[in-house]
Amino acid sequence: MPHTVGAADLLGFAAAVTEAHGVPPADARLLADTLVTAELWGHPSHGMLRLPWYLNRVESGATAAVAAPEVVSDNGAVLVVDGHDGLGQVLADRAVTWGVERARAHGISAVAVRNSGHFGTAAYFTRRAAEQGCVALLATNASPAMAPWGGREKRIGTNPWSIAAPGGRYSTVVMDIANTAVARGKIYHAEERGEPIPEGWAADADGVPTTDPRRAIEGLILPMAGHKGYAMSFMFDVLAGVLTGSAFGSAVVGPYRPTGRSGVGHLLICVDIKSMADPAEFEQRMETLVEETKATPAASGTAEILVPGEPEIRTAERLRTEGITVVDDTWASLAAIAAETAVPLPVPVAVSQEMPA
Repeated sequence: MPHTVGAADLLGFAAAVTEAHGVPPADARLLADTLVTAELWGHPSHGMLRLPWYLNRVESGATAAVAAPEVVSDNGAVLVVDGHDGLGQVLADRAVTWGVERARAHGISAVAVRNSGHFGTAAYFTRRAAEQGCVALLATNASPAMAPWGGREKRIGTNPWSIAAPGGRYSTVVMDIANTAVARGKIYHAEERGEPIPEGWAADADGVPTTDPRRAIEGLILPMAGHKGYAMSFMFDVLAGVLTGSAFGSAVVGPYRPTGRSGVGHLLICVDIKSMADPAEFEQRMETLVEETKATPAASGTAEILVPGEPEIRTAERLRTEGITVVDDTWASLAAIAAETAVPLPVPVAVSQEMPA
């Protein structure tokens, strides 16, 4: 049966077992926070089920426990960094720090990171930049998941991307999408739960549409919006892989494989709002856009119009009180890590427990 755990306890456990694998304390807590935040946002596909994947790669040496990024070139507004196989979350977090600093100095910045790893949820990082007064776009590439339009072999990654902006009293407005019909992690999550996937998500190895998550994992994830999703994914690989000097196409290795250099690339673009507009006026205009959007008459069966990022914030508010539910397969994986590292599993709770700020 599923286990419900307080967010703070889950965060502490994930940080402790990551630190036990040789990751520095601050970096371990960052990795843990990205996973627990994904759970709080209602995206378990990018949450705790991925912790064993990341730790297995650290154990094998495919991912460096201690990130040691190296500057390849620095042109002020444009920075290129070699991540030397560090944890993707750590490298993306540092890219945000560099990107915001340089946007403040130059109005706009681009930080390219090569030889990184999967960083989890892109919105985690664009939100951080937006909270510091920037509009941010973050693109990354991923291991092959879909076939080129008209093809029947995996050659193109989901290659997700996120854009975030301050929304005034509506907090941060943010989108985070893969260019496939669904993120691959959602198919893994369905497999863990023993549930079928919706039609239109994936095809099997022969290119036949399937609702079986196991056959989907062995096969192809379908692009969103048909040929448009394929074209978008291709071009984001240009930005995140080819342009950054990282791996691209079929050369990228996914986090679910315990060995092999990942070669993931990221491109972060930050625009300092005050270089283009008065920040207060910008936020007022954002509020107007949000209010106009939310005032749209709702279609039958829709209770309320939500703007990008709003569902996650509401879900997080609820789950901080109710706790995070971990399914059996993920719990078993966490139990194995607990036994290996001698870090006690978090105790399931029936009372509310808030995650620390």
